[in-house]
Amino acid sequence: MLSLTATQGWSQPMAGTLDVHWNEGASDCSATPQVALQVHTYEPQTFILRQSPCANFEANFLYLLVGSDKALLIDTGAVADPKEMPLAKTILELLPDKDHKKLPLLVAHTHRHLDHCAGDSQFASLPSLQIVPVDLEGVRAFFGFTNWPNEIAHLDLGDRTVDVIPTPGHHPTHVAFYDNRTGILFSGDFLMPGRLLIEDAAAYHESALRVVGFLKKRPLAHILGGHIELDTAGRPYRFGSHYRPNEHRLELARPDLTALPAAFESFNGFYARHPNYILTNPVHNLVALAIVAITVLILIVWGVRRSWRRHRSASPSKSG
Repeated sequence: MLSLTATQGWSQPMAGTLDVHWNEGASDCSATPQVALQVHTYEPQTFILRQSPCANFEANFLYLLVGSDKALLIDTGAVADPKEMPLAKTILELLPDKDHKKLPLLVAHTHRHLDHCAGDSQFASLPSLQIVPVDLEGVRAFFGFTNWPNEIAHLDLGDRTVDVIPTPGHHPTHVAFYDNRTGILFSGDFLMPGRLLIEDAAAYHESALRVVGFLKKRPLAHILGGHIELDTAGRPYRFGSHYRPNEHRLELARPDLTALPAAFESFNGFYARHPNYILTNPVHNLVALAIVAITVLILIVWGVRRSWRRHRSASPSKSG
């Protein structure tokens, strides 16, 4: 199933459609019934699933790739309860039959953040199933990495090869998946129309160079990430919002990827807006805010004490 050899010949990617309006949630979810899970058929063997923003504000995108021998589910989203989000049931309905039973399923993750693996528990008791561990050692062992992150692993789904590309920086376990059938890069939180949350800027920059180099001579139809967090004007939605009117398109393109290394080279370490994504380091920003808050507090205390001393010195002294 796994291989670390490079593929040399490139066929024309299977065309698909992204002509779809994604569930944008609602300003009042309790008053507006929502379908918990939206399913879009990109092409007959590739499915995009969007979790409703009303079910969870993360509004994750999940991807099901079907081969002739097995299927790959990329991420399981932010909702564990099957009553709130019938993910496993939906995936089983999408899987074709082989030898009078459902096609075997491999569940993998772009990274171990909970909003990308909370749904794993729904699959725990299913037959013909493998779930890739979410810890770094488990990821490296399952895919056969011996020189992480400087090599590419390959999944054979049967007449469909998916390349697994290490992309740490947002999280140490992060990987992206390149599908040779469709020419799509499934990029998780590494690259998406939203906030690119940076944990390790140097590793993120190296990951960007790695992906750019890997895809330099390969067809790239789309880059599909884990979330949409921007509107059509490039403004981020409020964190925690369940309503996403006028969303940016899900798909990004090669120029967005090729611009990423330079974006990191000029990154100030805190916050930088680019046309289709935002670079931000939450820890640096919190530290900066804390420093500002402490400085303001010190100035206020200093100002109050100074005013009090002036008041005392200006008050007439009482004679005994």
